[in-house]
Amino acid sequence: MIIMKILFLLLIIICAIFYIMYLWNFALVLLIIMIALPVLMFIIAFTTSRMMSVDFNLLVDSAEKNENFPVQLCIRNRSLFPVGKAEAHIEYYNVFNNKINVFELFLPVQAMNSQSVTFKLSSRYCGIIKIRCVDVSIYDPLRIFRFKVGKNLYADIPVLPECREISGEVHYSDRVNEESSIFSEHKPGDDPSEVFDLRGYVPGDKLNRIHWKLSSKKDEFIVKDYSLPVDIPAILFLDLKCYEDNNYTLPVFDTLAETLISVSQFMLENERMHTVVFYNADLKCFEEIQITSPEILFETIKRIILSVNDNLYCESPDVYFSDHGDLSLSSFTFISSAKDQPVLEYIDENVDADIRNAIIVVSSPEEAAVISTRYSGIHVTPVVIGRISASIKDIEL
Repeated sequence: MIIMKILFLLLIIICAIFYIMYLWNFALVLLIIMIALPVLMFIIAFTTSRMMSVDFNLLVDSAEKNENFPVQLCIRNRSLFPVGKAEAHIEYYNVFNNKINVFELFLPVQAMNSQSVTFKLSSRYCGIIKIRCVDVSIYDPLRIFRFKVGKNLYADIPVLPECREISGEVHYSDRVNEESSIFSEHKPGDDPSEVFDLRGYVPGDKLNRIHWKLSSKKDEFIVKDYSLPVDIPAILFLDLKCYEDNNYTLPVFDTLAETLISVSQFMLENERMHTVVFYNADLKCFEEIQITSPEILFETIKRIILSVNDNLYCESPDVYFSDHGDLSLSSFTFISSAKDQPVLEYIDENVDADIRNAIIVVSSPEEAAVISTRYSGIHVTPVVIGRISASIKDIEL
């Protein structure tokens, strides 16, 4: 573009010299044309730029790790002049590490028409992919002048974590929600408010469970199996506080999110309703969501990912505990990257739960080896980045 400007300036100077040296009408006409042409190009490019709009069109509302997802950039030209080549400057990054990737798109835009270009992105880690259109540059037909449209357009797409297979055992507790009407569909229990099944009497069955009216009709003893409540007070606490800002920050956040969804899914598979607690930076408070189905878990994970701000600010777990000092739980599982922090001592000494777990995400097996397990009432499980299934083998929940 600078070369074209220099070229036209030289041509105008040559035409001016030509007109001075030769007093012909042709020389005057040529000089006028050479002066008017850049002015005309400026008017065309300026008018076109004022009548163009740029938008992102997200074809999906969320994406999966390591999978390509499409993003569409739409440019609308309402002017009478076509654009031979528009240059779109695109940036994108994951909020968990802010490493910016840059590329450019080139496309023509016809007059009185719209043009869309679809590009695909992918992410190795979960998080929020922020896509920014820095600007779209358009030129006049001679590429003398450039105008920028569609400056600083943003779009966000959450990339969701994957669920990993873990192994462990889910314990049932006397600490049940007395107002709950959610019972196991597969296991009997001791809640007399609902009958789970009717079966024949076997030695050892309690007499008070015999269904006398039905037994008299069947001429045999029929015993009632009571239901097993699954709405038991259990909490999965996700601590997204960034304790170390380094090259492992993004993999640590990714493993934290995948650990949460893996443990939560494991509890659902074992008919254990539970509550997920996390800090919502958008609402500026800790949020509690009861997980009763895979659909709710999916929406909760998406909500957690979208709640993270660019500055990765997360309130300390101490704030939550100071407002919830009366917890009475069957199990409490703390998922964090905190290593030997006072919060673990607080959980060990003050959280009233039958089972207390701390799942600590670390960057290497060497770090896992030095994680403190001195706590008497809390079971500490180190999880190396990306090795969730290998790390969580015998957890009790």
